[in-house]
Amino acid sequence: MPNRRPSFRVVAPSASPQEAAAIAAALEQFFRATAPPRAPADPRPDRWARTHLLESVQREPPGLGAWGGDPHL
Repeated sequence: MPNRRPSFRVVAPSASPQEAAAIAAALEQFFRATAPPRAPADPRPDRWARTHLLESVQREPPGLGAWGGDPHL
């Protein structure tokens, strides 16, 4: 997953290291507070519904089963 966090650099020649750290901390707090909510995870399908769907699928066309038969009838 790519890092989508913006990178920033304090460019203030007169700022002390403490002031630069305070600005960086304020920006971090702002980014966390205004970040969009995470997308909800895809719900897992119900196991019974999945089993029903898999069992109801015809695996072979009618008449072409293991017992032979004319597929055109």
